[in-house]
Amino acid sequence: MKSSLEIAQEAELQPIEQIADRSGLEPGEVEPYGRFKAKIELTVIDRLAAVADGKLVCVAGMTPTKAGEGKTTTAVGLTQGLGAIGKSPVLCLREPSLGPVFGIKGGAAGGGLTQVVPMEDLNLHFTGDIHAVGAANNLLAALLDASILHGNAHKIDALRIGWRRAVDMNDRALRQIVLGLGGRPNGYPRETGFDITAASEVMAILAVSRDLQDLRRRLGAITVAHSYDGAKPVTAENLGAAGAMTVLLKAALKPNLIQTLEGQPCLMHAGPFANIAHGNSSLVADLIGLKLGDYVVTESGFGSDMGMEKFFNIVCRVGRLRPSAVVLVATVRALKHHGGIEDDPRVERGTGLEAIEAGAANMRRHLGIVREFGLPCVVAVNRRPGDTDEELELVKRLALDAGAFAAEINEGFVRGGAGAAALAEAVVDACEQPNEFGFLYDDDDSIKAKINAVAKRVYKAKDVFLYPAAEQRIQQMEADGLGKLPICMAKTHLSLSADPALLGAPEDFTLQVRDARAYTGAGWVVPLCGDIQQMPGLGTTPAALNVDIDEQGRTIGLF
Repeated sequence: MKSSLEIAQEAELQPIEQIADRSGLEPGEVEPYGRFKAKIELTVIDRLAAVADGKLVCVAGMTPTKAGEGKTTTAVGLTQGLGAIGKSPVLCLREPSLGPVFGIKGGAAGGGLTQVVPMEDLNLHFTGDIHAVGAANNLLAALLDASILHGNAHKIDALRIGWRRAVDMNDRALRQIVLGLGGRPNGYPRETGFDITAASEVMAILAVSRDLQDLRRRLGAITVAHSYDGAKPVTAENLGAAGAMTVLLKAALKPNLIQTLEGQPCLMHAGPFANIAHGNSSLVADLIGLKLGDYVVTESGFGSDMGMEKFFNIVCRVGRLRPSAVVLVATVRALKHHGGIEDDPRVERGTGLEAIEAGAANMRRHLGIVREFGLPCVVAVNRRPGDTDEELELVKRLALDAGAFAAEINEGFVRGGAGAAALAEAVVDACEQPNEFGFLYDDDDSIKAKINAVAKRVYKAKDVFLYPAAEQRIQQMEADGLGKLPICMAKTHLSLSADPALLGAPEDFTLQVRDARAYTGAGWVVPLCGDIQQMPGLGTTPAALNVDIDEQGRTIGLF
């Protein structure tokens, strides 16, 4: 089979105007960016206000291996599968960040015959949204330091500055830095650091803003520091930054329209990670998709304990969305991994059944998480090279035994929409089931109570321990009137705990929260668990080493 990049480069794409027209968009609502991608005006939400919403389907996963289990591929395949059975779906995905593209993950366009295109464009710069987010973030940082240098009119306490700069690259050397060296013309020296742009509060704000005025208000509400006389919060509005930041993000707020290999519309917008941010596409993309399609397929990052939990507790709360079903992605490789056997070509086929049985504890736990939210769940068993029919059927049986509404083998990677048609039929049936969707905590619960709710009901932690820094931060947040905000847990995606070495379904552990950050513009609190960092680092063999151009000037090595 050809590589995913070769398949994407050889695909015959439809002009984006045709995709828009078939989706129900009017010409004035579409702003083309070249031939195969476009921006969508938010006015379409008002025009279609009287149209009934479609069904909302969240694609999540079991705890993945480091290589990932093909959740984006499944989301694209399900969308194509829905098209293959005569439905009108809309896909909502996040924009790829250059950090993972050149790190361990590679691109975020799906794979094989289940991709969104143009693959190179969307993985490399796309329409510039993420760059705009970084520019707005760093404009605020520059205005903050300039304000301190030029008289410090807001009496900012340099020891209580929470705002950090951002860059769209995995660069661990920037996690902790000292700026302002070189004398007074360069400002006052202080410790700070960088977050990856996808984890910045500006990215979070872009992802939950309903319109331009909401964006402007949220940017102004960002807390950048506290003053030294009474610990008064200093905001972006105080610094006069919110207006210029909004202008930088004006185009970025509009969702991007692209297409699947089989011509279904995809709204690709915003790019927060699910382990260190809230991990979902934008609210406006979901709202538009629900008006345009019978079914909206939206992918939440990493396992159900990560992006899905945040989609339900944060995005659905803020956006007043009501999902209909969940698709949980599982693979033979992941179950073997959690059962103690790594995916190794030297292991004889068919010898991993006991490991699959043991590793199914992790899948059962994720099905239990979905049940906590009161939704039916369809397990998509992604077929990978080397998987035997016996192994795949075992995973299906284990999923059904654990309470899945249905379980289907997904062969979209090699067969396109036809290979995901059975999965699509099961999802349609699941969406017709009654559900009891609800949140895991109330707005009026304390921040600590919300942390405990997620830790114990989702992760199954025995207890929660707050480091002194986290205790102090949370006390300050409560004093600042932030106690009613939802929480966005930042922790490893490789375990249901905060320890990436704890595989399977750990229970007898204490969740350690070392710190917390208040995203007052986005509207939530970010507890930092374990050793998680909001700036990833490159490994010894990052994907960037494989990316190049050939003699004809074509890109090679993207995946």
